[in-house]
Amino acid sequence: MTRFAVTRLLQTAAVLAVMSFVIYTLIGLMPGDPIDLMIASDPHLTAADAARLKALYGLDRPLMERYLAWAGAALHGNFGYSRLYMQPTLAVLGPRLLNTAILMGSSLALALGLAIPLGIAAARRPGSAFDSAVNFAAFAFISVPSFWLALMLIFVFAVALGILPAGGIATVGDGGALDRIRHLVLPVATLTLISVGGHLRYARAAMIEALTQDYVRTARAKGASELRVLLRHALRNALIPIITVAALSMGSLFSGALVTETMFAYPGMGKLIYDAILGNDYNLALAGLLLATAMTLLANLAADIAYAAVDPRISLS
Repeated sequence: MTRFAVTRLLQTAAVLAVMSFVIYTLIGLMPGDPIDLMIASDPHLTAADAARLKALYGLDRPLMERYLAWAGAALHGNFGYSRLYMQPTLAVLGPRLLNTAILMGSSLALALGLAIPLGIAAARRPGSAFDSAVNFAAFAFISVPSFWLALMLIFVFAVALGILPAGGIATVGDGGALDRIRHLVLPVATLTLISVGGHLRYARAAMIEALTQDYVRTARAKGASELRVLLRHALRNALIPIITVAALSMGSLFSGALVTETMFAYPGMGKLIYDAILGNDYNLALAGLLLATAMTLLANLAADIAYAAVDPRISLS
């Protein structure tokens, strides 16, 4: 397993190097740069001032030369300064990453906690009234736009009932744990309901397929209890596609949910990356996108290791 992990980590580093060049090139080819924005906002800046500033920030050099200089600094842990926040890039990313990890991690855990038991129960009797109700709910949640669901939850629980805050991360002057949890309820509920349908469909389909296998019939013929058959024999084999889908969801976990974060004024990674791209904050946008890429690659590595832990037939060697 150690050799496998080291090989995959080296592959991850290679992919990140390629992605850093691609992202840096795409951002560098965008029309305008921070100096152009400064000129547009300050009519007193002259062409000589603009040329001097571009030389100071290295924007007058070829794109490849600028990338190599950035990559060399990044290897030493220096990802530059954020133009929008006037702070080091990593100092800006840290709190936003923590906020997004709490929001997306909670919603993913709740979605899987609902999807797996409901998928097991629906797969026991395909075509039953309960199975039809579960399928209907799954398709309904998949089809609902996240912004509409967020608006409805805000209207019901924040406006009509007034029991939950409509947005933000904490009440000004409070900021305690209970207050943070109250602010998380509506965005977590939105993301959970939006994602639970897809996880539920995968869990149900995987369990239906597993329950038709010979080893399940053999276990039942040997007198194994229904609970043991479902959890020990069927679910363990059905977890492979569920783990795959959960690993693919990790990319959005660390890149944030832009629509939901915007609707609830939640300071997360999605809104941060969006604002950085619109504001031509190259360093912040590049670091945020690379972080999302790295987390996606590491999540896929964790999924491969989980495959071997769940199914003994899978060997990492």
